[in-house]
Amino acid sequence: MTTSLSKSSRYIVLLAAIGGLLFDGVELGLMPVASLSVSQSLLGDAFTPTLGGDWFARFTAALMLGAAVGGIFLGSLGDRIGRTRALGVSILFYSVFAGLGAFAKTQEQMLVLRFLVGLGVGGVWPNAVALAAECWPDKSRPIIAGLMGAALNGGILMLSQIARTWHITPESWRWIFQLAAAPAVLGLLALKVIPESPLWLASRSRRGDEADSSKLTPAASSRQPLPSPLRELFRPPLLHLTLIGILIGSIPMVGAWAASKWMIPWADKVGGATAPGYKAITQGWWALGAVLGSFTGAQIAAWLGRRRAYAIMSAGAAVLTALMFLGTAPLQGSFLPIVFAQGFVATLFFGWLPLYLPELFPTRVRAAGSGIAYNVGRFATALGVFAAGALFAAMGGSYPKVGATCGLIYLLGIVVIWWAPDTTDRKLEE
Repeated sequence: MTTSLSKSSRYIVLLAAIGGLLFDGVELGLMPVASLSVSQSLLGDAFTPTLGGDWFARFTAALMLGAAVGGIFLGSLGDRIGRTRALGVSILFYSVFAGLGAFAKTQEQMLVLRFLVGLGVGGVWPNAVALAAECWPDKSRPIIAGLMGAALNGGILMLSQIARTWHITPESWRWIFQLAAAPAVLGLLALKVIPESPLWLASRSRRGDEADSSKLTPAASSRQPLPSPLRELFRPPLLHLTLIGILIGSIPMVGAWAASKWMIPWADKVGGATAPGYKAITQGWWALGAVLGSFTGAQIAAWLGRRRAYAIMSAGAAVLTALMFLGTAPLQGSFLPIVFAQGFVATLFFGWLPLYLPELFPTRVRAAGSGIAYNVGRFATALGVFAAGALFAAMGGSYPKVGATCGLIYLLGIVVIWWAPDTTDRKLEE
Protein backbone atom coordinates (compact mmCIF):
# COMPACT_ATOMS: atom_id res chain seq x y z
CA MET A 1 0.00 0.00 0.00
CA THR A 2 1.20 3.51 -0.72
CA THR A 3 -0.02 6.66 0.92
CA SER A 4 -0.17 10.28 -0.17
CA LEU A 5 0.27 11.56 3.38
CA SER A 6 3.54 13.24 4.25
CA LYS A 7 5.76 11.69 6.90
CA SER A 8 4.77 14.32 9.46
CA SER A 9 1.06 13.75 8.74
CA ARG A 10 1.50 10.00 9.23
CA TYR A 11 3.05 10.65 12.64
CA ILE A 12 0.22 12.99 13.59
CA VAL A 13 -2.26 10.24 12.67
CA LEU A 14 -0.28 7.69 14.65
CA LEU A 15 -0.10 9.91 17.74
CA ALA A 16 -3.84 10.60 17.58
CA ALA A 17 -4.66 6.90 17.24
CA ILE A 18 -2.30 5.99 20.07
CA GLY A 19 -3.73 8.76 22.25
CA GLY A 20 -7.30 7.62 21.65
CA LEU A 21 -6.39 4.04 22.58
CA LEU A 22 -4.25 5.11 25.55
CA PHE A 23 -7.19 6.88 27.15
CA ASP A 24 -9.43 4.01 26.06
CA GLY A 25 -7.22 1.88 28.29
CA VAL A 26 -7.69 4.30 31.17
CA GLU A 27 -11.46 3.79 30.89
CA LEU A 28 -11.05 0.02 30.74
CA GLY A 29 -8.85 -0.01 33.83
CA LEU A 30 -10.87 2.47 35.86
CA MET A 31 -13.60 0.32 37.39
CA PRO A 32 -11.47 -2.75 38.17
CA VAL A 33 -9.34 -0.56 40.43
CA ALA A 34 -12.15 1.72 41.68
CA SER A 35 -15.21 -0.54 41.79
CA LEU A 36 -15.08 -1.71 45.41
CA SER A 37 -14.39 1.81 46.68
CA VAL A 38 -17.30 3.19 44.63
CA SER A 39 -19.63 0.47 45.90
CA GLN A 40 -18.59 0.94 49.53
CA SER A 41 -19.23 4.66 49.24
CA LEU A 42 -22.56 4.49 47.40
CA LEU A 43 -24.00 1.45 49.21
CA GLY A 44 -22.92 2.54 52.68
CA ASP A 45 -23.92 0.09 55.41
CA ALA A 46 -25.54 -2.23 52.86
CA PHE A 47 -22.13 -3.10 51.37
CA THR A 48 -20.80 -6.64 51.69
CA PRO A 49 -17.77 -8.20 49.95
CA THR A 50 -20.02 -10.52 47.93
CA LEU A 51 -22.29 -7.62 46.92
CA GLY A 52 -19.20 -5.64 45.95
CA GLY A 53 -18.10 -8.46 43.65
CA ASP A 54 -21.57 -8.63 42.15
CA TRP A 55 -21.55 -4.89 41.38
CA PHE A 56 -18.06 -5.21 39.88
CA ALA A 57 -19.54 -7.75 37.46
CA ARG A 58 -22.46 -5.42 36.66
CA PHE A 59 -20.23 -2.42 35.99
CA THR A 60 -17.99 -4.52 33.78
CA ALA A 61 -20.94 -5.98 31.87
CA ALA A 62 -22.46 -2.51 31.33
CA LEU A 63 -19.17 -1.24 29.91
CA MET A 64 -18.86 -4.28 27.63
CA LEU A 65 -22.42 -3.92 26.33
CA GLY A 66 -21.83 -0.26 25.60
CA ALA A 67 -18.53 -1.05 23.90
CA ALA A 68 -20.18 -3.71 21.75
CA VAL A 69 -22.88 -1.30 20.58
CA GLY A 70 -20.40 1.54 20.11
CA GLY A 71 -17.91 -0.63 18.26
CA ILE A 72 -20.53 -1.71 15.75
CA PHE A 73 -22.26 1.59 15.10
CA LEU A 74 -19.37 4.01 15.56
CA GLY A 75 -17.19 1.66 13.53
CA SER A 76 -19.78 1.78 10.77
CA LEU A 77 -19.86 5.56 11.17
CA GLY A 78 -16.13 5.61 10.41
CA ASP A 79 -16.79 3.97 7.04
CA ARG A 80 -19.44 6.59 6.30
CA ILE A 81 -18.10 9.95 7.55
CA GLY A 82 -14.38 9.20 7.88
CA ARG A 83 -12.03 7.60 10.37
CA THR A 84 -10.90 10.79 12.10
CA ARG A 85 -14.34 12.27 12.68
CA ALA A 86 -15.70 9.00 14.05
CA LEU A 87 -12.59 8.72 16.25
CA GLY A 88 -13.22 12.20 17.63
CA VAL A 89 -16.88 11.44 18.36
CA SER A 90 -15.88 8.23 20.16
CA ILE A 91 -13.29 9.96 22.36
CA LEU A 92 -15.80 12.63 23.33
CA PHE A 93 -18.30 9.94 24.30
CA TYR A 94 -16.03 8.18 26.76
CA SER A 95 -14.54 11.40 28.15
CA VAL A 96 -17.77 13.26 28.85
CA PHE A 97 -19.65 10.34 30.40
CA ALA A 98 -16.64 9.24 32.46
CA GLY A 99 -16.43 12.75 33.87
CA LEU A 100 -20.11 12.66 34.82
CA GLY A 101 -19.32 9.59 36.95
CA ALA A 102 -17.80 11.98 39.49
CA PHE A 103 -21.34 13.20 40.24
CA ALA A 104 -23.03 9.78 40.56
CA LYS A 105 -25.17 9.41 43.67
CA THR A 106 -26.32 5.81 43.26
CA GLN A 107 -25.01 2.55 41.87
CA GLU A 108 -27.70 2.61 39.21
CA GLN A 109 -26.58 6.02 37.95
CA MET A 110 -23.01 4.77 37.73
CA LEU A 111 -24.21 1.67 35.89
CA VAL A 112 -25.90 3.77 33.19
CA LEU A 113 -22.85 6.00 32.86
CA ARG A 114 -20.56 2.99 32.43
CA PHE A 115 -22.73 1.84 29.52
CA LEU A 116 -22.48 5.27 27.91
CA VAL A 117 -18.71 5.35 28.46
CA GLY A 118 -18.60 1.96 26.74
CA LEU A 119 -20.09 3.43 23.55
CA GLY A 120 -17.00 5.56 23.11
CA VAL A 121 -14.61 2.85 24.28
CA GLY A 122 -15.95 0.53 21.60
CA GLY A 123 -15.93 3.16 18.86
CA VAL A 124 -12.30 4.20 19.30
CA TRP A 125 -10.70 0.83 18.55
CA PRO A 126 -11.96 0.15 14.98
CA ASN A 127 -11.49 3.73 13.84
CA ALA A 128 -8.03 4.18 15.37
CA VAL A 129 -6.81 0.83 14.03
CA ALA A 130 -8.25 1.36 10.53
CA LEU A 131 -6.90 4.92 10.37
CA ALA A 132 -3.35 3.97 11.39
CA ALA A 133 -3.26 0.83 9.23
CA GLU A 134 -4.39 2.73 6.13
CA CYS A 135 -2.00 5.64 6.58
CA TRP A 136 1.20 3.60 6.94
CA PRO A 137 2.94 1.30 4.42
CA ASP A 138 2.32 -2.45 4.65
CA LYS A 139 5.88 -3.14 5.78
CA SER A 140 5.29 -0.94 8.86
CA ARG A 141 2.02 -2.53 9.92
CA PRO A 142 3.37 -5.13 12.41
CA ILE A 143 5.04 -2.31 14.36
CA ILE A 144 1.98 -0.06 14.03
CA ALA A 145 -0.33 -2.88 15.17
CA GLY A 146 1.95 -3.54 18.12
CA LEU A 147 1.85 0.12 19.11
CA MET A 148 -1.96 0.11 18.89
CA GLY A 149 -2.21 -2.85 21.24
CA ALA A 150 0.44 -1.48 23.59
CA ALA A 151 -1.31 1.90 23.78
CA LEU A 152 -4.52 0.34 25.07
CA ASN A 153 -2.75 -1.47 27.88
CA GLY A 154 -0.44 1.49 28.41
CA GLY A 155 -3.52 3.38 29.53
CA ILE A 156 -4.26 0.72 32.14
CA LEU A 157 -0.63 0.90 33.31
CA MET A 158 -0.75 4.70 33.50
CA LEU A 159 -3.94 4.58 35.56
CA SER A 160 -2.46 2.01 37.94
CA GLN A 161 0.53 4.26 38.63
CA ILE A 162 -1.73 7.24 39.28
CA ALA A 163 -3.84 5.16 41.68
CA ARG A 164 -0.71 3.79 43.34
CA THR A 165 0.40 7.34 44.18
CA TRP A 166 -3.02 8.82 44.97
CA HIS A 167 -5.10 6.08 46.54
CA ILE A 168 -8.68 5.43 45.46
CA THR A 169 -10.69 4.85 48.64
CA PRO A 170 -14.37 4.87 49.66
CA GLU A 171 -13.78 8.39 50.98
CA SER A 172 -11.87 9.64 47.92
CA TRP A 173 -12.74 8.24 44.49
CA ARG A 174 -14.60 10.94 42.56
CA TRP A 175 -11.37 12.64 41.50
CA ILE A 176 -10.39 9.75 39.23
CA PHE A 177 -13.59 10.18 37.20
CA GLN A 178 -12.95 13.92 36.86
CA LEU A 179 -9.46 13.13 35.58
CA ALA A 180 -10.93 10.66 33.06
CA ALA A 181 -12.76 13.56 31.35
CA ALA A 182 -9.49 15.21 30.22
CA PRO A 183 -9.20 13.35 26.84
CA ALA A 184 -12.13 15.39 25.52
CA VAL A 185 -9.45 17.81 24.27
CA LEU A 186 -8.03 15.07 22.03
CA GLY A 187 -11.53 14.32 20.75
CA LEU A 188 -11.99 17.91 19.62
CA LEU A 189 -8.58 17.89 17.92
CA ALA A 190 -9.49 14.69 16.05
CA LEU A 191 -12.63 16.35 14.72
CA LYS A 192 -10.76 19.40 13.47
CA VAL A 193 -7.10 18.85 12.61
CA ILE A 194 -6.16 15.15 12.22
CA PRO A 195 -5.59 14.10 8.55
CA GLU A 196 -8.02 11.60 7.03
CA SER A 197 -7.07 8.19 5.62
CA PRO A 198 -6.18 8.48 1.90
CA LEU A 199 -7.44 4.92 1.35
CA TRP A 200 -10.83 5.80 2.83
CA LEU A 201 -11.01 8.97 0.72
CA ALA A 202 -10.17 6.99 -2.42
CA SER A 203 -12.73 4.31 -1.55
CA ARG A 204 -15.43 6.94 -1.00
CA SER A 205 -14.54 8.56 -4.33
CA ARG A 206 -14.84 5.23 -6.15
CA ARG A 207 -18.20 4.52 -4.57
CA GLY A 208 -19.38 7.98 -5.53
CA ASP A 209 -18.26 7.41 -9.13
CA GLU A 210 -20.11 4.07 -9.19
CA ALA A 211 -23.26 5.71 -7.92
CA ASP A 212 -23.02 8.50 -10.49
CA SER A 213 -22.38 6.02 -13.32
CA SER A 214 -25.41 3.98 -12.38
CA LYS A 215 -27.62 7.02 -12.93
CA LEU A 216 -26.50 7.16 -16.56
CA THR A 217 -27.33 3.55 -17.47
CA PRO A 218 -30.72 2.37 -18.77
CA ALA A 219 -30.99 -0.07 -15.88
CA ALA A 220 -30.36 2.60 -13.25
CA SER A 221 -33.92 2.56 -12.02
CA SER A 222 -33.71 -1.16 -11.23
CA ARG A 223 -30.43 -0.92 -9.33
CA GLN A 224 -30.36 -1.11 -5.56
CA PRO A 225 -28.55 1.61 -3.60
CA LEU A 226 -25.00 0.83 -2.57
CA PRO A 227 -25.22 -1.28 0.60
CA SER A 228 -24.33 0.11 4.01
CA PRO A 229 -21.26 -1.43 5.65
CA LEU A 230 -23.39 -3.37 8.13
CA ARG A 231 -25.69 -4.85 5.48
CA GLU A 232 -22.73 -5.80 3.32
CA LEU A 233 -20.87 -7.49 6.16
CA PHE A 234 -23.81 -9.69 7.09
CA ARG A 235 -24.47 -11.16 3.65
CA PRO A 236 -22.33 -13.10 1.15
CA PRO A 237 -19.56 -12.87 0.17
CA LEU A 238 -18.35 -11.18 3.37
CA LEU A 239 -20.60 -12.97 5.87
CA HIS A 240 -18.19 -15.84 6.50
CA LEU A 241 -15.33 -13.39 7.17
CA THR A 242 -17.51 -11.46 9.61
CA LEU A 243 -18.46 -14.59 11.56
CA ILE A 244 -14.86 -15.79 11.72
CA GLY A 245 -13.73 -12.35 12.88
CA ILE A 246 -16.35 -12.36 15.63
CA LEU A 247 -15.21 -15.74 16.93
CA ILE A 248 -11.51 -14.96 17.05
CA GLY A 249 -12.18 -11.53 18.56
CA SER A 250 -14.54 -12.87 21.22
CA ILE A 251 -12.32 -15.49 22.84
CA PRO A 252 -9.54 -13.20 24.15
CA MET A 253 -12.09 -10.55 25.09
CA VAL A 254 -14.18 -12.93 27.20
CA GLY A 255 -11.02 -14.35 28.73
CA ALA A 256 -9.71 -10.92 29.67
CA TRP A 257 -12.88 -9.66 31.33
CA ALA A 258 -14.74 -12.73 32.58
CA ALA A 259 -11.55 -14.34 33.94
CA SER A 260 -8.39 -12.22 34.27
CA LYS A 261 -9.91 -9.06 35.80
CA TRP A 262 -11.07 -10.91 38.94
CA MET A 263 -7.47 -10.76 40.18
CA ILE A 264 -7.79 -7.04 41.01
CA PRO A 265 -10.79 -7.14 43.40
CA TRP A 266 -9.22 -10.36 44.78
CA ALA A 267 -6.03 -8.42 45.53
CA ASP A 268 -8.11 -5.60 47.02
CA LYS A 269 -9.98 -8.01 49.29
CA VAL A 270 -6.87 -9.82 50.53
CA GLY A 271 -4.37 -6.98 50.68
CA GLY A 272 -6.48 -3.83 50.86
CA ALA A 273 -6.83 -3.75 54.64
CA THR A 274 -3.08 -3.61 55.26
CA ALA A 275 -1.93 -2.06 51.97
CA PRO A 276 -4.48 0.28 50.33
CA GLY A 277 -2.32 0.58 47.22
CA TYR A 278 -1.95 -3.17 46.68
CA LYS A 279 -4.76 -3.39 44.13
CA ALA A 280 -3.07 -0.66 42.07
CA ILE A 281 0.28 -2.43 42.38
CA THR A 282 -1.37 -5.64 41.13
CA GLN A 283 -2.96 -3.84 38.21
CA GLY A 284 0.37 -2.17 37.46
CA TRP A 285 2.25 -5.48 37.25
CA TRP A 286 -0.46 -6.92 35.00
CA ALA A 287 -0.56 -3.81 32.83
CA LEU A 288 3.23 -3.76 32.45
CA GLY A 289 3.09 -7.33 31.15
CA ALA A 290 0.13 -6.36 28.97
CA VAL A 291 1.94 -3.42 27.36
CA LEU A 292 4.84 -5.68 26.42
CA GLY A 293 2.54 -8.53 25.37
CA SER A 294 0.22 -6.48 23.21
CA PHE A 295 3.19 -4.96 21.38
CA THR A 296 4.87 -8.34 20.95
CA GLY A 297 1.75 -10.12 19.68
CA ALA A 298 1.94 -8.49 16.25
CA GLN A 299 5.63 -9.35 15.92
CA ILE A 300 4.95 -12.99 16.80
CA ALA A 301 2.15 -13.07 14.22
CA ALA A 302 4.53 -11.71 11.57
CA TRP A 303 7.18 -14.28 12.56
CA LEU A 304 5.12 -17.47 13.03
CA GLY A 305 2.17 -16.69 10.77
CA ARG A 306 -1.26 -15.51 11.84
CA ARG A 307 -2.95 -18.84 12.64
CA ARG A 308 -0.07 -20.64 14.35
CA ALA A 309 0.60 -17.61 16.55
CA TYR A 310 -3.05 -17.39 17.68
CA ALA A 311 -3.15 -21.09 18.61
CA ILE A 312 0.01 -20.81 20.70
CA MET A 313 -1.28 -17.69 22.43
CA SER A 314 -4.53 -19.48 23.32
CA ALA A 315 -2.73 -22.41 24.94
CA GLY A 316 -0.38 -20.12 26.87
CA ALA A 317 -3.18 -17.89 28.16
CA ALA A 318 -5.17 -20.89 29.44
CA VAL A 319 -2.16 -22.22 31.37
CA LEU A 320 -1.10 -18.87 32.87
CA THR A 321 -4.64 -17.93 33.94
CA ALA A 322 -5.07 -21.23 35.79
CA LEU A 323 -1.67 -20.77 37.44
CA MET A 324 -2.48 -17.21 38.52
CA PHE A 325 -5.69 -18.21 40.31
CA LEU A 326 -4.81 -21.69 41.57
CA GLY A 327 -1.02 -21.64 41.95
CA THR A 328 -0.55 -18.49 44.01
CA ALA A 329 -2.49 -15.79 45.94
CA PRO A 330 -2.27 -12.07 46.75
CA LEU A 331 0.57 -11.08 49.12
CA GLN A 332 2.50 -14.25 48.31
CA GLY A 333 5.94 -13.67 46.77
CA SER A 334 5.03 -15.46 43.56
CA PHE A 335 1.76 -13.59 42.96
CA LEU A 336 2.96 -10.43 41.23
CA PRO A 337 5.46 -12.19 38.90
CA ILE A 338 2.73 -14.60 37.79
CA VAL A 339 0.32 -11.68 37.33
CA PHE A 340 2.95 -10.05 35.10
CA ALA A 341 3.42 -13.25 33.08
CA GLN A 342 -0.33 -13.74 32.66
CA GLY A 343 -0.71 -10.13 31.55
CA PHE A 344 2.01 -10.63 28.95
CA VAL A 345 0.66 -13.86 27.46
CA ALA A 346 -3.08 -13.10 27.65
CA THR A 347 -2.63 -9.78 25.84
CA LEU A 348 -0.55 -11.06 22.95
CA PHE A 349 -3.95 -11.30 21.23
CA PHE A 350 -4.38 -7.53 21.38
CA GLY A 351 -1.32 -6.97 19.23
CA TRP A 352 -2.38 -9.81 16.94
CA LEU A 353 -5.92 -8.50 16.39
CA PRO A 354 -5.02 -4.99 15.09
CA LEU A 355 -2.72 -6.66 12.58
CA TYR A 356 -5.09 -9.42 11.46
CA LEU A 357 -8.53 -7.81 11.44
CA PRO A 358 -7.75 -4.99 8.95
CA GLU A 359 -6.34 -7.67 6.63
CA LEU A 360 -9.59 -9.60 6.82
CA PHE A 361 -11.86 -6.89 5.34
CA PRO A 362 -11.75 -4.64 2.23
CA THR A 363 -11.26 -0.89 2.66
CA ARG A 364 -14.91 0.08 2.10
CA VAL A 365 -16.02 -1.86 5.22
CA ARG A 366 -12.73 -2.11 7.13
CA ALA A 367 -13.66 0.00 10.18
CA ALA A 368 -17.13 -1.56 10.46
CA GLY A 369 -15.80 -5.09 9.95
CA SER A 370 -12.98 -4.66 12.44
CA GLY A 371 -15.36 -3.02 14.90
CA ILE A 372 -17.88 -5.83 14.65
CA ALA A 373 -15.24 -8.56 14.95
CA TYR A 374 -13.62 -6.91 17.94
CA ASN A 375 -16.71 -5.62 19.71
CA VAL A 376 -19.41 -8.23 19.17
CA GLY A 377 -17.18 -10.24 21.47
CA ARG A 378 -18.12 -7.71 24.10
CA PHE A 379 -21.75 -8.87 23.94
CA ALA A 380 -20.44 -12.34 24.72
CA THR A 381 -18.19 -10.79 27.35
CA ALA A 382 -21.09 -9.00 29.01
CA LEU A 383 -23.02 -12.27 29.17
CA GLY A 384 -19.88 -14.03 30.37
CA VAL A 385 -19.32 -11.46 33.10
CA PHE A 386 -22.95 -11.72 34.25
CA ALA A 387 -22.55 -15.50 34.32
CA ALA A 388 -19.24 -15.12 36.15
CA GLY A 389 -20.96 -12.89 38.70
CA ALA A 390 -23.59 -15.56 39.31
CA LEU A 391 -20.85 -18.19 39.43
CA PHE A 392 -18.93 -16.03 41.89
CA ALA A 393 -21.91 -16.02 44.25
CA ALA A 394 -22.56 -19.75 43.73
CA MET A 395 -18.91 -20.48 44.56
CA GLY A 396 -19.20 -18.66 47.86
CA GLY A 397 -17.41 -15.52 46.70
CA SER A 398 -14.25 -17.39 45.71
CA TYR A 399 -12.15 -15.28 43.36
CA PRO A 400 -9.71 -18.12 42.51
CA LYS A 401 -12.47 -20.54 41.56
CA VAL A 402 -14.38 -18.13 39.34
CA GLY A 403 -11.23 -16.83 37.65
CA ALA A 404 -9.80 -20.27 36.91
CA THR A 405 -13.11 -21.62 35.65
CA CYS A 406 -13.75 -18.71 33.29
CA GLY A 407 -10.16 -18.92 32.02
CA LEU A 408 -10.98 -22.18 30.26
CA ILE A 409 -12.49 -20.08 27.44
CA TYR A 410 -8.98 -19.64 26.01
CA LEU A 411 -8.86 -23.32 25.04
CA LEU A 412 -11.49 -22.69 22.36
CA GLY A 413 -9.04 -20.52 20.47
CA ILE A 414 -6.81 -23.49 19.72
CA VAL A 415 -9.64 -24.98 17.64
CA VAL A 416 -11.42 -21.93 16.20
CA ILE A 417 -8.39 -20.33 14.57
CA TRP A 418 -8.00 -23.10 11.98
CA TRP A 419 -11.27 -21.98 10.32
CA ALA A 420 -9.87 -18.48 9.79
CA PRO A 421 -8.12 -17.54 6.51
CA ASP A 422 -4.37 -17.08 6.64
CA THR A 423 -3.71 -13.44 5.73
CA THR A 424 0.03 -13.46 6.45
CA ASP A 425 1.00 -12.26 2.97
CA ARG A 426 -2.06 -10.11 2.28
CA LYS A 427 -1.75 -6.38 1.54
CA LEU A 428 -4.30 -3.73 2.40
CA GLU A 429 -5.89 -3.33 -1.00
CA GLU A 430 -9.45 -2.65 -2.14
